[in-house]
Amino acid sequence: MTQDLSHRVRPPRSAALLALALAAALAGPAAAAAPEPLTTVSERSGFVKTGRYQEVIELCAQFAQRYPDAVRCEDFGTTPEGRPMKVLVVSRAGAFTPQQAQARKLPVLLVQGGIHSGEIDGKDAGFLALRQVLDGEAAPGALDHQVLLFVPVFNIDGHERFGRWNRPNQRGPEEMGWRTTAQNYNLNRDYLKADAPEMQAMLKLVERWDPLAYIDLHVTDGAKFEHDVSIQVEPAHAGDEALREWGTSLRDDTIKYLSQRGSLPLPYYPSFVESDNPASGFEDGVPPPRFSHGYFYLRNRLAMLVETHSWKDYPTRVKITHNIIVSLIGWMSGNGAELRQTALQADQRAKALGGQKVALDYKASDKTRTVAFRGYAYTRTPSDVSGALMTRYDETKPEIWNIPLKYDIQPGRQVLAPRGGYLVPAAQAAWVAAKLDQHGVSYRRLDSALKQAEVETFRADKAEFAAQSVEGRQRTTLSGDWKAETQDLVAGALFVPIAQPKARLAIAILEPLAPDSLAAWGEFNNAFERKEYMEDYVAEDVAREMLKDPKVKAEFEAKLQSDAAFAKSPQARLDFFYRRHSAWDTRYNQYPVLRTQSVPR
Repeated sequence: MTQDLSHRVRPPRSAALLALALAAALAGPAAAAAPEPLTTVSERSGFVKTGRYQEVIELCAQFAQRYPDAVRCEDFGTTPEGRPMKVLVVSRAGAFTPQQAQARKLPVLLVQGGIHSGEIDGKDAGFLALRQVLDGEAAPGALDHQVLLFVPVFNIDGHERFGRWNRPNQRGPEEMGWRTTAQNYNLNRDYLKADAPEMQAMLKLVERWDPLAYIDLHVTDGAKFEHDVSIQVEPAHAGDEALREWGTSLRDDTIKYLSQRGSLPLPYYPSFVESDNPASGFEDGVPPPRFSHGYFYLRNRLAMLVETHSWKDYPTRVKITHNIIVSLIGWMSGNGAELRQTALQADQRAKALGGQKVALDYKASDKTRTVAFRGYAYTRTPSDVSGALMTRYDETKPEIWNIPLKYDIQPGRQVLAPRGGYLVPAAQAAWVAAKLDQHGVSYRRLDSALKQAEVETFRADKAEFAAQSVEGRQRTTLSGDWKAETQDLVAGALFVPIAQPKARLAIAILEPLAPDSLAAWGEFNNAFERKEYMEDYVAEDVAREMLKDPKVKAEFEAKLQSDAAFAKSPQARLDFFYRRHSAWDTRYNQYPVLRTQSVPR
């Protein structure tokens, strides 16, 4: 059932008029008379345009010059095309280094724009909000109690791939950047695998400053509807229990703040269960750690995904994003000290995860509740262009869609965390150590060999390589179990303890069934490729010799009777014997990371 709200449609205003109203409302009376020295191209255009990256470089330096007591402009990396990655360090507490912030026990908030550079609201909204907060026009006094890190553009090379139609399903600005980097990486698929140089630089920044909350500013795609922004935070459904309360509070307080200022925010991502079919409703969830807000809860920190709605015009989206940033700065000022204590306690709790069940992923159950979603009247008819069933929306006719939401999020795959940790054999140690270093996961090298060590090994009973690459990698899906064995390890192996603050992150990286583990991203594919073989004519002779053993003969005949596919496959029949021969490669399909229930000396 739907409810017709067409009587509530307001007379349309042009984007230019809305932009001028926004500029006057947000920038103050002086903006109408003359541009502020630290305004952006966007603000001066009435939020119709956005500037190029050179503007970010200049504004970063200008903010530091105008507010020397509160702002530092720093580089935290260089892009593949040679551009500096800029961060503004902002505080009135006298803390401009991680060490100073730590000594003063200050909470750190990181706000990031332009991870997808066509979705550039965060850059222009961030500079506007920052100027107002520094001038005392918004969140007065909030910078006395925290450090704000503002990264105006994360995907800088993509930002400079400038064009009018880079986002055809988005209203404004006139021109914008590109979704992916110059190396064609989607940075919001890269947090755990960290292939892109930009991501590696960001993780170093995060490791240095240890922000309590990481805010990732986006613009969503999708259907047309009245809601103008979605706010998702983790931990809220996943991770440390006490931090879930904080994540829920941050989400709900931000939504309340936005609602009071005329927005129509959502606490879930408004993507239909069935593409292009509003009647199918929505499904809430916890993202895997390739995404920003699926990554930081593994570090016992908060992350917020902000998605303004692409079909709202640019002035509207910038206003909403501006309001979010101001809200977050104020929220962190009032709650940061207590949140910091909870996060540090969560670090200690993570050290005790050994022997406990840990979720590798999450899924929504079939439980649903009906939500009154503010959409538009629509039709679904076959297209004479594509031939597919297409949805068309009438934005002059708002209506309520009473549709299902799968809200009940539960752990999916779970593992018992090893009581000791993980052992990475020396052959894999160098590159795995480099990957662990990127994330600040602790480990130590074993100077001595381990003889007949009691370990757990994972042997895949099935390994499926993806037919198509993803992010330049061939992903792998494994099935199998950990089983107790004894193995020798030469000196130089890594021991990755569970007893560390980033235990959840270590598990996400090293558990082979985790959705974004090294194994899932194809880093260990070599282990699941058969390299040695026995010629068929040799296997025939070996089989006849082995069949002299009554036990082997009985197993072979039973297999022929019970498995029709086996009986029809000459190769499978010969492999039956090869797998029982001493020449068989016992390392084939063995995941080359081990688990241990004890701490090696």
